[in-house]
Amino acid sequence: MAADAGRPLRADAQRNRDKILAAAVRVFTEQGLEAHFERIAREAGVGTGTLYRNFPTREALIEAAYRNEVARLCDSVPALLGAMPPYEALRAWTRRFIDYATAKMGMADAMRAVLAAGSDPYADSRRMIQDALTSLMEACTAAGAIRSDISSTDMFAALAGIALTSAGPEQRAQAERLLDLNLDGLRLRRE
Repeated sequence: MAADAGRPLRADAQRNRDKILAAAVRVFTEQGLEAHFERIAREAGVGTGTLYRNFPTREALIEAAYRNEVARLCDSVPALLGAMPPYEALRAWTRRFIDYATAKMGMADAMRAVLAAGSDPYADSRRMIQDALTSLMEACTAAGAIRSDISSTDMFAALAGIALTSAGPEQRAQAERLLDLNLDGLRLRRE
């Protein structure tokens, strides 16, 4: 089960949990609510008992998988900023955002089931994503790489629009073009 009273999981238990969550996103994205725990466990390389110990209900697994995707997206910002110039980090992160949106779209039916059960997996996600995007844009602005008159709220709205119209796996090329168009408009031009 998850860490008791704030106690961290053992390393092997954390690895199993991470594998389960990654497999759950893949399987729920492909199969929606028809996904079977046995397939998720098999894809994760764990037994069904391990899966049920960590996630006793379908809703608990779906919610944890979604929250994990949000955390992975947001937690990637420091590593991206540490590995590349801010504008390139922003560019790379927007691609990750589309990956996140694609998974979220594929899990839509499963997410509706979580909402119907009374939980709100979206409670903090918008703020977390907005904060991550703000960090990236502030780094870009400080580096003189992007315009300062465009807010992260505006950029988030643009990304959400791209995700809404082009987040399907078959639309990836279109999403990439729209991201480039958006980022090109954000870039600071030196005369």
